[in-house]
Amino acid sequence: GLNIAMFLVAFYRKTDKLTDISYAVTFAGIVLFGAFGNKMSSAQWVVTAITIFWSVRLGSYLLYRIHIIGRDKRFDEMRQSFWKFGRFWVLQGLTAWIVLIPASLLLQTNTITELNTLVIIGALVSVFGIIFEGTSDIQKFNFIQNKANKGKWIESGLWKYSRHPNYFGEILTWVGVYIVSYQWLEGREVYLGLIGPLFISFILIFVSGIPILEKGADKRWGTDKKYQEYKKRTSILIPFFNKR
Repeated sequence: GLNIAMFLVAFYRKTDKLTDISYAVTFAGIVLFGAFGNKMSSAQWVVTAITIFWSVRLGSYLLYRIHIIGRDKRFDEMRQSFWKFGRFWVLQGLTAWIVLIPASLLLQTNTITELNTLVIIGALVSVFGIIFEGTSDIQKFNFIQNKANKGKWIESGLWKYSRHPNYFGEILTWVGVYIVSYQWLEGREVYLGLIGPLFISFILIFVSGIPILEKGADKRWGTDKKYQEYKKRTSILIPFFNKR
């Protein structure tokens, strides 16, 4: 509902300023819907807070970024098409729903969810992931905005240890949410909840994340020996000290 409503406005105004932020807003909307529909206890509040923290961080960053760059080139070929543009919005709404399956299951339980060691561990994993992703995003954005770096790839900051540190942080965020939710998932819910972190990991690693960016980078810098050296010494996802 959130995505369709915002899509109609974006399509009518032919703007990209709502596209990315709607993704973050959808996550917040789902957990708030769950929070107000049940009597909440400790772990449920933790999952809600983590998701809203992630949503505010990502949404504010994307809103700032699109305000600076003006438009998102990804949508140049679909912005004029109601069905192509609309399909993207529906898919991102569906993605938010799938990723939040463990959180949604937790928010539906009537069991009192206590604050214990596993909940704290899961929360720390998620918060670390959010901070790691946020730091990666702002480092790359500042690098790109610097005119002296035009035509270069980033290999400083967290990008020195991973070619896609932001995706690593994103995956950690939802792994942490599953850890927080795990104790109160019953029977098949344990495996159903796993769909959330596995789905976002699969999308980022094999579908619309790393493969597309790696292909674009190879097309742009593939013949550059320094770039090939950067690829050889730098982990593709999990941050690690550079290989000799």
